[in-house]
Amino acid sequence: MSKEKPARDKIRCDACPVMCYIAEGKAGACDRYANEGGQLIRVDPLILIERRQEDSGKLVPFLDTGKEWDGELVTPGAAFVTAIGAGTTYPDYKPAPFIVSCEVNGIDMITVVTEGIFSYCGAKVKIDTDRHLGPERNLVRVDGEPVGHVTTGEYGSQMLSIGGVHHLTGGGKKEGRVTCKSLMDLCNRKPVVMTVDEGSTVVVEAGKPPIVNGVEEQRMRVGCGSATIGMFASQWRGLVDEVVVVDDHITGVVSEHQAGKVIGWPASGIKVKGRRSTPGRYFQVAEPGTGWGGTDIDDPLMILENFDPKIARPGQSLLMVSTTGEQFAYFELDADLKPRKIAMPDRLQPTVRRIEENCEAALCSVLFMGGAGGSLRAGVTENPVKLTRSVKQALIHITCGGAPAYVWPGGGITIMADVTHMPEQAFGYVPTPALVAPIEFTMRRQDYERMGGHMDHVVALEEAVKGVTGPQNDHVLKGQVHVRQDLGNPWPTRAGNYGWADPALDK
Repeated sequence: MSKEKPARDKIRCDACPVMCYIAEGKAGACDRYANEGGQLIRVDPLILIERRQEDSGKLVPFLDTGKEWDGELVTPGAAFVTAIGAGTTYPDYKPAPFIVSCEVNGIDMITVVTEGIFSYCGAKVKIDTDRHLGPERNLVRVDGEPVGHVTTGEYGSQMLSIGGVHHLTGGGKKEGRVTCKSLMDLCNRKPVVMTVDEGSTVVVEAGKPPIVNGVEEQRMRVGCGSATIGMFASQWRGLVDEVVVVDDHITGVVSEHQAGKVIGWPASGIKVKGRRSTPGRYFQVAEPGTGWGGTDIDDPLMILENFDPKIARPGQSLLMVSTTGEQFAYFELDADLKPRKIAMPDRLQPTVRRIEENCEAALCSVLFMGGAGGSLRAGVTENPVKLTRSVKQALIHITCGGAPAYVWPGGGITIMADVTHMPEQAFGYVPTPALVAPIEFTMRRQDYERMGGHMDHVVALEEAVKGVTGPQNDHVLKGQVHVRQDLGNPWPTRAGNYGWADPALDK
């Protein structure tokens, strides 16, 4: 960071292209850097993850033991420097803020740490719900601004793609600002209210149930209508004459379904609207919506035609149920073979509860996705393509705030990480606009040397945590906070993370 002082003793920050001049006692536009007594400081503390021996095998709530560093020496191999609070060296014409060495079970490891500025980034959002959020490809909006779109639905979930460079930079200024803030809030596990064109309003918060049109979702469906028939047909046998599992995608009819045929379920004469796929499986029985099984109906009888009088008989029983068990109804045919709704008999109550029991809790999942390309790589090595090649060869383990990142195949370094496995407030922003996300590259020293890494800037872990400034920065760090490892994450220097194996490193 440059300490050039223009008029009125402002400090110039070059952490991003905005190049703020920051007055005494004020913070820059990103709220990440401030002028304190004429010194540029990084507002947020550096986060180190600790793995202590007494934690082994115990489920410790992540961050519950977060504390300011008290100056005690860290144990090599039991501490990991994350990029959260480390600062950046944008545009990376100089080495990354921290290049830390640490010996782990006799193997010298290097971790290169930087807060990356991501214009090419977004979030993939998985929303566990049967409710129809909106047609695929329709825009998702926050505060009226387009921030993403509905993408292809998956099994029991609706999917959104949020952010991306075109929303961040390709629209108006407000669209870019709103997109950036929405991404930061999503990745920092804050609730974001979104509306889908021609669809629903949904509140998304990572790790929490979605709220669709003001109603909090409780369950993710057990499966499609056909799958539900396959799982529970034998439990309905002898208790009811016909079962229809209503589903927007694939509605199941037990008497026609292969599962029913195998156990000898007799025909009932039922006729279902929609497009018959294979026996007992129907598509398009209704339009998508927020009603039964993700359809737009509130009365399940709307998907039925008249029963075949050659097969059906008065008094014949019918159970209709949704794929979550939230909606269910029991009917018996009258003298005219018309279904008449009556109270659910006790004998069928356990079967509906069994569907509910097999449903998982509805949650929102947010995966940060970014392209770790451009000049960020120059902060790691003088020849950036060697970083890319080493990542593809599995010589480098990439983490985001200590959480493992999935690296997409193909060109470039495109990563994806679950934000719920990162420490709180791991993400920031710069008003270009772009998201600031932590990224760490961990490898063996010999591999770092081979790729042409900045070996002259390597600092031992014990020395790095003592310093008050980032080794490659001119700014002062606010301090350190040590947090315990999320036991759902592999330890970043574990040998199993790499294409090579060393049993000693896995201890």
